[in-house]
Amino acid sequence: MTIDILYFAWVRERIGLPRETVETAAPTVAALVDELRAREERYAAAFADLSALRVALDQDMAGFDAPLAGVREVAFFPPMTGG
Repeated sequence: MTIDILYFAWVRERIGLPRETVETAAPTVAALVDELRAREERYAAAFADLSALRVALDQDMAGFDAPLAGVREVAFFPPMTGG
């Protein structure tokens, strides 16, 4: 399947891209992350600590165990804080 991936904040800075389109057979977000980590060091660095990341699937918050079937967009970002 083809999925658009969006990277925000320091995730974008570590990977060096704001977005990309990937072909994947990953069944879950965690499996997609494993595929991305295996690509090269910049992805491994960005996804080194999943507890410091949040994920949204088609603009809805999800967990790393969420299935990717039917998903068109995955976004990775650090937890939001406000004031």
